Amino acid sequence: MLTTNIIICYIVTTFLNHLIISKEMKNNILFRSLFCVCILLFFQLPAMVSAQAQTLTLDSCLSLAKRNNVEIRTSQMEIERSQEVKRQVFTKYFPQLNLAGIGYYSAEPLIHFSIEDIQSNDMRDLLQSLYDLVSEESDVKKEVSLMKKGASGSIVAAQPIYAGGRIITGNKLANLGIEAAELQAEMKLRDIVENIESSYYLVAGLQQKVATVTAALALIDSLDRTVQAALTNGLVTRADALQLQLKRNEMLANQQQLASGIRLSKRLLCCQIGIDYSDDLVFADPLLDMPPMPDFSYCAVGDSLRPETRLLQLSVEAEKLQRRLTLGEALPQLALVASAYYGNVIKNDPSANAVALLSLSIPLTGWWETSHKLRQHDIRIAEARMRQEYLNHMMSLEEEKAYSDMIDAAMLMKSDSAALEIAQENYRLASLNYEAGVATLSEVLQAHALLLQAQNAITDRHTTYVVARRRLLDLRNISQ
Repeated sequence: MLTTNIIICYIVTTFLNHLIISKEMKNNILFRSLFCVCILLFFQLPAMVSAQAQTLTLDSCLSLAKRNNVEIRTSQMEIERSQEVKRQVFTKYFPQLNLAGIGYYSAEPLIHFSIEDIQSNDMRDLLQSLYDLVSEESDVKKEVSLMKKGASGSIVAAQPIYAGGRIITGNKLANLGIEAAELQAEMKLRDIVENIESSYYLVAGLQQKVATVTAALALIDSLDRTVQAALTNGLVTRADALQLQLKRNEMLANQQQLASGIRLSKRLLCCQIGIDYSDDLVFADPLLDMPPMPDFSYCAVGDSLRPETRLLQLSVEAEKLQRRLTLGEALPQLALVASAYYGNVIKNDPSANAVALLSLSIPLTGWWETSHKLRQHDIRIAEARMRQEYLNHMMSLEEEKAYSDMIDAAMLMKSDSAALEIAQENYRLASLNYEAGVATLSEVLQAHALLLQAQNAITDRHTTYVVARRRLLDLRNISQ
């Protein structure tokens, strides 16, 4: 890559010298040197940035997950949806306005009336006589036609004054919905962070095992040179060389398995943090030092800071508010209604009017049905309280198990450390005895296998400890 960039730098520099740079500047050696350095840095910068971008730490993985993880983004959308529900319920405090309009045209008037339509003979004769007297001096018509065409518009405003407490209760329930969505988002983030850390520690543990196998192969190569020299001098048999070759093949197979495991673990981690997988990705090793034991005292589950505890309380409160909503349906409803009208639906001349009224609705027969609904809510409230008590006990048991797992992993790590020291000493003695000719190659390889087993056990136990520690801190809602 560096050689290619230098060649490109030379070509671009020569081209620009001929096209852009004046003759005086060409002769300036300092300028041309600086210009070449700038071009070289220009081509090297993307490669440098790319190389830096390929290394990920645990913190950077968590930061990427908070931006890219689908489940985290979905939980944030749930919070926004709950907030929109609250805004929707809040509109019930304000008057409800309705606009209406009507227009019509009839082929014949809908109302047509004349003197001949009167059934009473005396009344008909009287009106006919009156019409004959005034018809010559006025334009009074003998027939009346109404509602041939017309149009009107109206606006109705209804302001609830008392709705059985349902509006206030609905707003409280919407606030609970927002808090519940925030708690669920917090729980989702905690679980995702825990999964990402577990995947990250898994990759780190596999990488350490790869380093262990690589070191083992180096030791086998060193033994192989010794055995080949001894075989040439007739000090060992061909079986020793074959046995060493079998051990090398075993290590190579383990190396391939670890490489496949690392690749799959990295792909899983990339899916969790929302980035594309690349074989060039390198994850920093967080297992170099053992993190300390968390220092805190246990408290009762009711005093726990876990979001699950508050979420269980919200479930009971939500059922109580649902009961209030049901009760509000059976209470009197009081509202102020105002209506304004303008149009010529009946008469040819348009007219306007306005009406204000107070509406009171008292459901008399709804109490029978409402009483059964209230009993259903009472049962649901009792169920929610029972579920809250049960899950509190289960959470206490979960925290106790996480604490036990962490303590057990820490204690077993000490035992594995002692076993590793014994395995190292055993392998050292076996190697010295083999060089002195008092031990066979099989004994050296067996001691080496025990050493690898002890080293891998330390790696597995360290990974188990940090995962259990993170799990306990997450359950207790304690930051590291």
